[in-house]
Amino acid sequence: MKKQTIRRGRPPGTSTYDAKSAIAFGAAVREERTRQGIVQEALSHLAGIERSHLGKIERGEHAPTLPIILKLACALKCSAAHLLAATEAKLPMRRPITARNDSV
Repeated sequence: MKKQTIRRGRPPGTSTYDAKSAIAFGAAVREERTRQGIVQEALSHLAGIERSHLGKIERGEHAPTLPIILKLACALKCSAAHLLAATEAKLPMRRPITARNDSV
């Protein structure tokens, strides 16, 4: 039996972009930024990312990576959990996950 080679990256044609979650995260970042009275230029400088990239994140055109989420949270002086909870609150209601009872 021939050993299958492992290829780096995602399989061709796949994507991790989800418009609903990207838009919700962008809205959460924008809401927190405006609540604190910070302009995009200042936040992008504090987070160490391009202002145009921040704009695309806030408009939901880009889904940020974990390092970018952490940089934004640090720049906004809040936790990544706070930003993700605000994102989750903006998403349509999903069926809650229930604990399974396997000890029957």
